[in-house]
This record gives sequence, structure tokens and C-alpha cells, in this order.
Amino acid sequence: MKIAIIGANGFIGSRLIEVFHLGGQHEVVAIVRQPCSLALPARFALDWRLGDALDAASLANALKGCDAVVHAAIGDPRQIERMPAILCAAATIAGVNRVVYLSSASVHGQNITPGTTEATPLKANFPIEYNNAKVRAENSFFAAIRKHRLSGYALRPGVVYGPRSRWIADLVNELRTGQAWLYEDGSGICNSIYVDNLIHAVSCCLTATQGAGEAYLVGDAETVTWANFYDLAADDVGVPHDHIHALSQLPEFKKTFREKVENAVAQPWMQALLPAVPFKLKQSSKRILASWNLPPSPEAWALPGTPRPHITQEVALLQQNRWRFPHTKASQALGFAPPVTFAEGMRRSLSWLRFATLDPTRQP
Repeated sequence: MKIAIIGANGFIGSRLIEVFHLGGQHEVVAIVRQPCSLALPARFALDWRLGDALDAASLANALKGCDAVVHAAIGDPRQIERMPAILCAAATIAGVNRVVYLSSASVHGQNITPGTTEATPLKANFPIEYNNAKVRAENSFFAAIRKHRLSGYALRPGVVYGPRSRWIADLVNELRTGQAWLYEDGSGICNSIYVDNLIHAVSCCLTATQGAGEAYLVGDAETVTWANFYDLAADDVGVPHDHIHALSQLPEFKKTFREKVENAVAQPWMQALLPAVPFKLKQSSKRILASWNLPPSPEAWALPGTPRPHITQEVALLQQNRWRFPHTKASQALGFAPPVTFAEGMRRSLSWLRFATLDPTRQP
């Protein structure tokens, strides 16, 4: 099967290229927006094409001759929302019927209501705009596949980790700098999925004979806590577990004026009005927002203090989660069965980071 991969230069797209091409499972077509994004895909002797995920004509031209397409492109909230409809229109023009869209478990939020499944209605009222964008994008995807009569599958992975993942690199950096923390001893559920397990789910969608037109939650086979995730990384870099900040309370997160404006601009009704706004007014508004609420410059004479935990709203919500997503639907309809254990996935991820940072002090 000839598979087009949109976003072939990204974390997941790059791994899709490696697994499908090196494993001989499929003939791969790497699709990127510009030539400079070919650094990783061009390592291999494979077909590559330029295509803009925000332009149907450009993307349709890049998809010609393919049997299926996997959409792994990323972007800002506005781009995220626009991409699915463009993807399906381009696939229709190119004659590609099977479409696999990488959505996200974030459509249910980070701190998930117990009992949540794929059947739980989606609501775009989360405090993090990325979540709302993914909800609207997924709704757009299903509307588009119905309109164009495509065989479409949407996958909802949780925390995707592996080589090149920010979850691994950022965690190790915070452990080393004394900024890592765990809420309530890390007892919250981490809905993790090793990148190769996600690629297995993509493969299941490409060959499935049933289940089209549906969304599927996918993750690792094990129930993983945040303590499990952090402890394995801490052991690998030689950081004692008691050096991880233990938190029993989390800060209250309030949106700045700048964030409120940016979220308002991302709303569909505002996007419909923007074409009528003069270009110079848009540019001046962007400059004003860019300078709003900039962090104060550090005092040059100040001595370094005790490292403080680096707490983001996303991770604060994730660590409060007490619900593990069920993967029953993906298992029954697609044959999804994660081939890589959590322990092995973490071992591979940390081994990659050891290699990437060329750190001779770390044990293999």
C-alpha cells in the first residue's frame, strides 16, 4: 500500500517514515510544506513531495497516486481547526479514499471525568485553547468524511512519548535542574502511549475492514502513574527520587489579557471577521500583543536561588487525572494490541536521549 504521510518531518511523522519504510510494510510518500523540512525524511531513498496542509490544491497534487493518507501535521489552534476539512477535500480530488487523522485524547481534557469513553459528548469549553481546537478539528474531520464519503479513522492518543519526544527531553531537563515535581506522590494516571504503539494503531486503521467513521482512544497496555513515568527517568539520569518536589497543592492558573485576546481570536466567529480587518491594523495589534506581559529581565547581580518546580497548567491538570482511558473499542474494531511495554518504551526513549546528548556519564 502506498501511504502518504503529512507532517513527515515531525516527531510522529518521522517515526512513521522509519517504521513503514525500514520495515517494508508500506511504500511511503513523505509530504512536507517546504524543502528545509526534509532533513529527516531525506535520509531514506523514498518518494517525497511538497504539499501545504492548508491548501487543498497543493495537497491534492502531493497525494496523487497514493492509496491512503495519514495526517500527522501540527500547527497553532487556528491551523489545527482548518486542516481536517482541507485534508478531506484534497484526498477526494486526488482519489484517496482512506484517511487516518491523528486527533488527541485532549478532546476530553487533561483531568478527565471518570467513565469517559469515545461515546462521551465533546465540549469545546476547556481552559486550554489547544483542547478546544482539537475538538472543533475532530468535528470538522467527521463532517468532511461524511460529505466526501471517505473511509476515515480518528485516533485519540494521550501522552505520546519516545525518541525525539518533548515529554522525555523536558522531563530529563527538569530532573537535572531541580525543577521536576509530582502532585500527591505522582498517584495520578498518565494515559501514556509509546510512539510505536501509536504507529501500530495507525497500521490497524490502514488495514481495518470495519470501524470507519469512528474515533478511537489508544494507549499503552499498562496502567501507568506519573510516579512510574518520573521514577524511571530519574533512575536513568541518577537523580534521587527525593529530589523531585512533592506537591500537595497546585497554583491557580489565570489567563493574562494577552492569552484572553489570543483565545478570542482563535474562535470561529472571530476568524470569519478577520478578513475584513485592515492589514496594518492586524500587524500593529500583533506587535502590541507580542510585547504584552513579557517576563521581567532577571537581575544581573542576583545569586541563583533554590530551584523551584516548573509547573504548567497542562501538566498540573494531567497529574490530577484519576481515569485511565479504555482501549476496548480500538481492540475490538481495529485489532489494536500495543506491541511495546511501557518499561521497554521508556528504556528506548531514554537510550535515545543518552545518544542524542552524547552524555558519557550516564549508564547504558
